[in-house]
Amino acid sequence: MSKTILITGAASGFGKIAAFDLARKGYKVIATAQVYPQMSDLIREAKESGVELIADKLDVSNSRDIKYVVDKYDVDILISNAGIMEGGPIAEQPLELIRSMFDVNVFGGLELAQGFIKKWVEQKKAAKIVFTTSMGELWTVPYVAAYCSSKHAMGAIAEGLRTELADFNIKIATCNPGVFGTGFNDRGVDSIFRWYNPETNFTPPSAFDGAAESLEHQLDPQSMAECIVNVALDDNSNFRNVHPKETEDFVKQLQAEAWTAKS
Repeated sequence: MSKTILITGAASGFGKIAAFDLARKGYKVIATAQVYPQMSDLIREAKESGVELIADKLDVSNSRDIKYVVDKYDVDILISNAGIMEGGPIAEQPLELIRSMFDVNVFGGLELAQGFIKKWVEQKKAAKIVFTTSMGELWTVPYVAAYCSSKHAMGAIAEGLRTELADFNIKIATCNPGVFGTGFNDRGVDSIFRWYNPETNFTPPSAFDGAAESLEHQLDPQSMAECIVNVALDDNSNFRNVHPKETEDFVKQLQAEAWTAKS
C-alpha cells in the first residue's frame, strides 16, 4: 500500500522539489504552504506538470492550522521542512525577530510533530518524521547564531523523540543541508539589513563584507531534495544525514576543534 506523506514548507526549495518527486513516484503527497497564494501556486504548478498531489495551507506557527491538518489527514511520514532565517549579530539582534524564528523553526515543528505522534500512538501505527534542520544544527555560523540556535534546539528535540518513541515504532531522522541555492540563505542575509543600522549598531558594516560572496557558489538544491526523499522512504536510514559529504567532513572537523577552542 502506498504511503501518505505530508510535507511542510513545500512552497519552494527542498520541500517543493521533494513533494513533486514523491508524487511522481506514486506516493500520496500533501504539500503544504504557509499562505493561500502559495497553495494556489502549488495547485497550478502541479496541474501544469501533470503531477497529482494535494495542496493545503499550513502555517506551522498557527495552532488552528496545525489542528486542522492533523485532524484531516492520516499520514505515514511527516517531512517537517518549514523554516525561516533571521540573520544578524546575536548581541544586537532584536529579540522579537528571534522569538518569531523560534515560533516557526522550533515550536511550530514540535507542535505539529506532537499532534501526529499522539494520533499514531493511538492508532498503533508505524510512522516516521524527517526534520529538515541545517548544518547550522551542528555548528554555529557567525552572524546567523540565532538561526543556528533554533536548529540546535530542533536537533535536540529530534534526538529526544528518537529515543522516546523507539518502543512505539515511530522513527525519527534529521536532514542537515549545507549551502544550497534555494533562495533561503539569500533571504537570511537580506533580513539583516531590514533592522541593522551602522549609525546605531556597534557591529561594523565590514562584518558583513563576505556575505554576498558566500552566496555566489551555492549548490543545486536537487541533490538535497533527493537526500530528504531517500531518508524519508528508507526504514533503516541514519538518524543524522548531513549533505553533501564535504559539509559533513567540515562539520566533523569543526566539532573536533571545538574541544580546544579558547574563550
